[in-house]
Amino acid sequence: MTVTARTADLTGGRPVVPSRGVLRPLGLGEVRITGGFWAQRQQVNGRHTLDHHREWLDKLGWTGNFTAEAGQGSRERRGREFSDSEVYKLVEALSWESGRVADPVREAQLDELTAMIAGAQAPDGYLHTAFGRAGQRSRYEDLAWGHELYCAGHLLQAAVARARTGGGEALLDVARRVADHVCEEFGPDGRDAVCGHPEIEPALVELYRVTGERRYLDQAALFVDRRGRRSLPPHEFGWSYFSDDQPVREAKVLRGHAVRALYLAAGVIDVAVETGDDELLETVAAQFDRTLARRTYLTGGMGSRHLDEAFSDDFVLPADRAYSETCAGIAAIMVAWRLMLATGRERYADVIERILFNVVATAIGDDGRSFFYAHTLHQRTPTRILPTDVEQLGFGGGPRAPWFEVSCCLANLGRLLASLSTYVASVEGDTLRVHQFADAEIDTVLGDGRRVAVRMGTEYPDNGTVRLDVLVASGGPWTLALRLPAWAAGASVTVNGQAQPVAGDRVLLTREFAAGDVIVLELPMRPRFTRPDPRIDAVRGCVAVEQGPLVLCAESLGGELDLDSLRVDVDTAPADGDAVTVRGHTEDLPDEPWPYADAGPVGRRDPLAVPLVPYHRWARSGPSTMRIWLPTA
Repeated sequence: MTVTARTADLTGGRPVVPSRGVLRPLGLGEVRITGGFWAQRQQVNGRHTLDHHREWLDKLGWTGNFTAEAGQGSRERRGREFSDSEVYKLVEALSWESGRVADPVREAQLDELTAMIAGAQAPDGYLHTAFGRAGQRSRYEDLAWGHELYCAGHLLQAAVARARTGGGEALLDVARRVADHVCEEFGPDGRDAVCGHPEIEPALVELYRVTGERRYLDQAALFVDRRGRRSLPPHEFGWSYFSDDQPVREAKVLRGHAVRALYLAAGVIDVAVETGDDELLETVAAQFDRTLARRTYLTGGMGSRHLDEAFSDDFVLPADRAYSETCAGIAAIMVAWRLMLATGRERYADVIERILFNVVATAIGDDGRSFFYAHTLHQRTPTRILPTDVEQLGFGGGPRAPWFEVSCCLANLGRLLASLSTYVASVEGDTLRVHQFADAEIDTVLGDGRRVAVRMGTEYPDNGTVRLDVLVASGGPWTLALRLPAWAAGASVTVNGQAQPVAGDRVLLTREFAAGDVIVLELPMRPRFTRPDPRIDAVRGCVAVEQGPLVLCAESLGGELDLDSLRVDVDTAPADGDAVTVRGHTEDLPDEPWPYADAGPVGRRDPLAVPLVPYHRWARSGPSTMRIWLPTA
């Protein structure tokens, strides 16, 4: 049955709302981050990053493309073929932010942007500012690189966010017309083709979840089934770049362009969940699991090839050439969250935590107005300070920049941070499951309709103590489940001061809770050495240091000391004082006329204690070198 209009999500809005699965996600109205590490970043995002993004869109003319295409201007279109998507992602981010913190100024901005977008839509529903108008290329003549369906997908996701946060029907009407056009153009009787950049797939499913229009789900499933037939033109990077080299159901691992592969995986999970195809769900889960085991950096970053922004072969994970695009990290969170909701497997929350603290938190500048596109794990030459008003043409690495020619990452950060509270907890029957640790208030109903509310307080990740105060408990026993991270051996938990059993990947506390009950989880935060799989040639003979969920790194040693000359003593455990330190020494590495010899360096300096910092803090105090993987003595 077609549903022409639905009210806003009564939970306050959630990015993903599956109709079936083990877990029910909670919305902005059920979970609120109130302080600490992530609240500060949400505030910066809401007060600075979103406005910074809009300023650059206007400055570069990417918003102006919509008014020009609507007949209100005559200049040539500006920006790359996918620049429309940055406007749509801003709308999505503003929608989640408006749902998080009611703000009439944001609502006015959203209404203005919606009217601008609607004014550029063609009578048949088509909407893209780079194709189909006078002097432009024809629609869909370049499916490999045109990004038309990719941009449509981001528009649909923006409309879903707007609808779920009480934004009315205007943008949803635009999105429905776009989706109807896509179904007519690419349905069973239309073009037998796919887009070079997956994104339309999860967007169509989410629009189906909002509207109840079945053909949107069917179209997403059709795109998934068409993928992998090599229907796109041959390219120097191969069909794997477009995830078009082999059918989804036959693939064993994610490959090719990392963001494309992960967006597709998210869409496949959505299709599998909504169609009840458990075999397809387990297929994509196995692909993601193998990718985590063999093609993922310690930080959770994905993508180790700069040339094509792609996954490489198993265990090819060079630290100094890590690509680990911010968008790929966010896309991996999208995949892990969907898999967790569908399967209930807590280990996917570990993946989300790792990426949040070591990719997402690393990417954005302290002022919210600069960001990393790629995330190296080893910076050999000092970063440099960039001007704040210059667009950077190179986007494969370097320091945090205010804007890149390809600036997909900033809007992705904006929409994730604005909706971050929705990843904190979920409900499974009569169980409230807490997945991420932050200052937060959770107020929801269990599967049987009983209301429960808890307040979580913590200094995590600087401290491993997590306290939960029960605020509301509506009679009868229920279960509170707390995630135990894989690194947290030796964790303990008490209820009203009484020790409770701890085992497995979560603590299960079942009892008739009462308002005023206090639960305290203690997670050991001792710094620890981490060793790489010996098949990762690039870092064999090295160690890294982690503390809780944080990956640590060594920054510039100062003076004449070179980080690349550092050798770490692994027989002495990392020390935790004012800063985490490791013992080691540096070796003299003189310049020679030939970089190979029959013996290694022999010059050795006095021992020293090397301070380490969280990776997410690197390059915030000026130009620096950095490395995560440290050679051993």
